[in-house]
Amino acid sequence: MTTEATTLDAPPADGDGQVIRNPVLTGFHPDPSVLRVGDDYYLATSTFEWHPGVRIHHSRDLVHWRPLPGALGETRLLDLSGVPDSGGVWAPCLSYAHGLFHLVFTRVDNHHGGWWDAQNYVTTAPSPEGPWSDPVPVHARGFDPSLFHDEDGSCWMLSLTGDWRPRRDPFAGIQAQAWDCSASRLTGEVHMLFDGTDAGVTEGPHLYRRDGWYYLMTAEGGTAYDHQVTVARSRTLLGPYESDPAGPTLTSRGRPDLVLQKAGHGSLVETQTGEWYLAHLTGRPDSRLGRCVLGRETAIQRVDWTPDGWPRVAGGVPAEEVPAPRLPAHPFPAEPERDEFDGARLGPHWATLRRPATPDWADPSARRSHLRVHGGQSPRGLRSPSLVARRAGSLHCSLETSLEFRPADVRQLAGVTAYYDSRNWHFAYVTRDDEGRTVLSLLTCDDGDRIAYPAADFALPGTGPVELRVTLDGEHVLFDHRLEDGAWSALGPALNATILSDEYAGEKQAPDGRAASPAFTGAFLGLWVQDIGADGAYADFDFATYREH
Repeated sequence: MTTEATTLDAPPADGDGQVIRNPVLTGFHPDPSVLRVGDDYYLATSTFEWHPGVRIHHSRDLVHWRPLPGALGETRLLDLSGVPDSGGVWAPCLSYAHGLFHLVFTRVDNHHGGWWDAQNYVTTAPSPEGPWSDPVPVHARGFDPSLFHDEDGSCWMLSLTGDWRPRRDPFAGIQAQAWDCSASRLTGEVHMLFDGTDAGVTEGPHLYRRDGWYYLMTAEGGTAYDHQVTVARSRTLLGPYESDPAGPTLTSRGRPDLVLQKAGHGSLVETQTGEWYLAHLTGRPDSRLGRCVLGRETAIQRVDWTPDGWPRVAGGVPAEEVPAPRLPAHPFPAEPERDEFDGARLGPHWATLRRPATPDWADPSARRSHLRVHGGQSPRGLRSPSLVARRAGSLHCSLETSLEFRPADVRQLAGVTAYYDSRNWHFAYVTRDDEGRTVLSLLTCDDGDRIAYPAADFALPGTGPVELRVTLDGEHVLFDHRLEDGAWSALGPALNATILSDEYAGEKQAPDGRAASPAFTGAFLGLWVQDIGADGAYADFDFATYREH
């Protein structure tokens, strides 16, 4: 299969001695589904409330990865307006059969109060870069769907089975139903394949066939510090399945000394040379079993098969460095630090919140070498916010920009943010105060509580541009500003970065002991414009420079 890589990539080099350094995808890249087609590897990850839905990366050697345009970048393909925080796209699965890429995913409209409204879809394309067909809705009986294409040409859809009833296990096992690829519909009966192990929270199924066995890989233990990868096998597709007697294939549970925590939710891939690897999610806490500001990331481990046919990761724990497969090294050109917004569309490193980046609100062509962002809803608005952001890939990184903005009143704000979700963020912004001055201000939202820093307010002279910088510095977020040809000056105090984490956003407990608002994303640095009065305000961003320090 031919891809864009044949013209853009650096020439192959000798791959001997290469290592995979984990995580291979830093920052918010959870629930990896890995796939090989010919000499090309693709890795799809969850995006939740962010557009484009389903992020896809491409590699030729499992070491070097580049992002492709997201698979679901149009409202035709994915409507995220109104989805809750950490709703939207959960756990996609990418597969290839009959000359087409198949993408199955869940759009979650609700995951609170013991209920899941989780509609599954299937879409296909001749290439990972599209064009993708209109998604076909399938069942909503549970999330984490996957497709398994068997050797006889049949196809099966797997997913978690959800149970809403009080005092029942909501993770009620893994189900399978035949999928007709040509007619794009489910057929036949629903079959229960696997109830899971004592670890519980059985989800994320992927099915494989090797040497006469069917191998069912699931995620168990919940997607936090008890997470694990479980493998069970059967001689027949419909079971019964026997779990690996050696226990989990991979877990960090009970090993707080490991850098890579939360290891789980895996998928397998076999190389052209017959080697096997496991892509899985992981997290890197700021302290011992603490908060993971970068979110759940993607790592890759080597897999060896035992003489009696079980896939095993060395020690059953995630390693930071893993021998790479025997393939030629294939690096990609480095991403430029500075984005001048000269293209017709945003690059693949950018994401937008709850709506795709369309010219009616995020326009790189309205003004040469600028991104014009028309203001959207307030920070709590779930339908049409105007936030253009990128994943924080390091605990020491920054985003810098030059902003031109002429606010007419206090309902118009534009600036830079360190963002987790609608209830947890820090924001340095330009607005208009009651005296009619254009001012630079600072605001935090901590679990929904707004915190102002009036001592940081700064009146801007004239109407010229102001440069703003947001820095993630370990457990702190820092904001700086400067005027043309001036020096950088701090804006306000160092702020708490750890509120930008799953653990903080999801640690509040409901009366039944469950997380009241489970959270699954990660920290973003971004450009944010609000026009709360819907009066037509917009801001121009001259450039955006992202650096990892």
